[in-house]
Amino acid sequence: MTEILLAAIVLLGASVQWLTGMGFALVAVPALVLLLGPADGVVLANCAAGAISVVGLAGGWRRVRPAAMVPLCLAAACTVPAGAWMTRQLPRPVLLLVMGALVTAAVLLVLRGARVRALRGGAGAVTAGALGGFMNAAAGVGGPPVSLYALNAGWTVREFVPNAQFYGVVVNAFSLAANGVPRLTGPQWAVAGAAMTIGALIGHTIAARIPERRARHLVLALALAGGATAMTKGLWGMWPGR
Repeated sequence: MTEILLAAIVLLGASVQWLTGMGFALVAVPALVLLLGPADGVVLANCAAGAISVVGLAGGWRRVRPAAMVPLCLAAACTVPAGAWMTRQLPRPVLLLVMGALVTAAVLLVLRGARVRALRGGAGAVTAGALGGFMNAAAGVGGPPVSLYALNAGWTVREFVPNAQFYGVVVNAFSLAANGVPRLTGPQWAVAGAAMTIGALIGHTIAARIPERRARHLVLALALAGGATAMTKGLWGMWPGR
């Protein structure tokens, strides 16, 4: 049963990642955390999102903006250890609550299209990178700060996707170095790999048929539901007598 649920979660996350350039973690992390536990759920999301970003970047690396990505990635490298430390220290119910809250807050900010002065220019790149690195290592969701930075910088979707994929490769590599690899069984690794491949094919196939705005709203709605579920599970686990 665990393998079936794992396959469904990874397949959905991989599909939406290919639809929007980002979104695997937002959609999959809350469910992976509930299924595998906070530590393994986050690290598996780091593995999958990083692998998908590597493949996606192969065709768009020439559109990466080094002037923005270097400070973003360097700032992320500085805060990843703090996020990894928090994941190891907090009790499981508290981690579920924190992860659910981070996902929910990130989705609400992206939905609102927040314009934030602190996320503009070079200082904005450092701020977004630092927030993204911490959130990626702690909760597997480092993308929203980068999305908000791109929004405030006025990037088009064509400009955003390859840069988001480059950031995904780097920040997930840092996160895996800090957190280690997930402790999965052989069958679970096989199922996750197959589901990721099939999900990528599905997402690539339907990307041209679904309007970008509709796909984005679907991803955010799924992420919001997942974040709320994780928070509820965390609160329930903290309830006296549980």
